[in-house]
Amino acid sequence: MPFSIQLPFTRAAEFNRINHGTFRGWVRHSLALLQWLFGGLDDCVNPDLSKVERLVFVCLGNINRSAFAEAVARREGAATASLGLSTAPGLPAFSKAMETATGFAIDLRAHRTANLAEHQHREGDLMLAMEVRHVMRLRAAGVPAASIALLGAWSRPKRLHIHDPHTLSDDYFKACFTVIESATRNLVVDWRKHRSPKAGS
Repeated sequence: MPFSIQLPFTRAAEFNRINHGTFRGWVRHSLALLQWLFGGLDDCVNPDLSKVERLVFVCLGNINRSAFAEAVARREGAATASLGLSTAPGLPAFSKAMETATGFAIDLRAHRTANLAEHQHREGDLMLAMEVRHVMRLRAAGVPAASIALLGAWSRPKRLHIHDPHTLSDDYFKACFTVIESATRNLVVDWRKHRSPKAGS
């Protein structure tokens, strides 16, 4: 087969499509990783879990990523909730999210969105963001920095940017939910090791 200069670019594009959703997703993932390597995200990857009573998952619309993470955490027996930073309350999960979730034995049909404005932050909440920019928005809204972490810190390897799968390929939806499920399960295990006696009550 003759060598084609297009081959590595084609393969890179396919890799990004499946694993990061888009080229922008890969760029944001790479930037977040660099920020962490230089110590810029230390407070977002090493929260004090001993004081955490509830896991609150955060994304933009609360119809894909955070909805799925909440359902996984609930299945694992954690006290949990989720919300969106740019959404209206009371909306169902996205149809493709519901379809993809069934492959993980998760039913999202009963999910309804909540937004940050109606969320009652309480002591013991750990807000788990999908992206660094979500962390910044939560801080700007007055959520204490110590109460915010990146969910992807519990992924193996770390995935500090979990790109929004909305309107993207079925392959990426599955890859995204695979990362979220693994990270959430690891988080719950870690939380149980450190939790206070009243956590989850």
